[in-house]
Amino acid sequence: MSTNIEIQTRNGYGTVLAAVLNLPPSFDETTTYPAIVVSHPGGGVKEQTAGLYARALAEAGFVTIAYDASFQGASTGSPRQLENPHIRTEDVSAVVDHLTTLPYVDDERIGAMGICAGAGYTVNAAIGDPRIKAVGTVSMVNIGQMFRNGWDGSVKDAEAAPVLGRAAAARTADAAGRGDGDPFPLAPMNREDAPNPELEEAWEYYHTPRCEHPNAPGWMTTRSLSQIIPYDAFHKAEAFLTQPLLLIVGAEAGSRWMSDDLYERAASTDKTRHVVQDANHMSLYDGERETTEALSRLAPFFAAKL
Repeated sequence: MSTNIEIQTRNGYGTVLAAVLNLPPSFDETTTYPAIVVSHPGGGVKEQTAGLYARALAEAGFVTIAYDASFQGASTGSPRQLENPHIRTEDVSAVVDHLTTLPYVDDERIGAMGICAGAGYTVNAAIGDPRIKAVGTVSMVNIGQMFRNGWDGSVKDAEAAPVLGRAAAARTADAAGRGDGDPFPLAPMNREDAPNPELEEAWEYYHTPRCEHPNAPGWMTTRSLSQIIPYDAFHKAEAFLTQPLLLIVGAEAGSRWMSDDLYERAASTDKTRHVVQDANHMSLYDGERETTEALSRLAPFFAAKL
């Protein structure tokens, strides 16, 4: 059973998250269940891959919530399409806040997972929020690393300086009242913009009937880059990311290096890296074989750790 709900955040920005609450089969409100927060990719919404994973995990016996980030989708907040990683991290904990108010959720059995940038935000939330007892990631992206170092990690940090300049110019234009949002693509906006076949799939996912959604335009405000470029989703993972950790990544994913980085950095003594063969970053969003394999690892992981 799935229900549309709203979650009031307490992050200081006053946003209300539009979310979908999924309950397990044969739900019994007189007992308690483990719960999982599911966070969507940058540029995505709850109706896409996050919803797919949330529904499947509910079928496996968990209470799950997939939600739209603050300033995005059906959630509130202005400017629209702001991708502030600090607020997106706070959104994860805001959903945990809500779960602790539900009488049928066991507060000591709350986990979190995410896809792409949503996975990075999930990790960052878990570093600072020990209420999250287990962490799963799929095709994880540390959005700060990606924008500093490129899709495959081949770019040096300092080379991102011009991007910071563009973000600063956008903020100045906004302050003067002459900004128009200056959209910055989170995935290729056109097929010909894709630098490789894997990212061509990202265009296909967001901009064709494969999985397009009217609330997911595929871009963010350029001012967002001023928060993203210096951001590290794994900051202090060496000290505070002690929860059980499952990292799921495609063998052919250009983004794989970011999951490998966290695997090395995380303080957790209970960490597993599962590689899906013949899968890339995007196929783990909605590919039947790939998502089935990912879920065959995620469901027992959360069942064992929560």
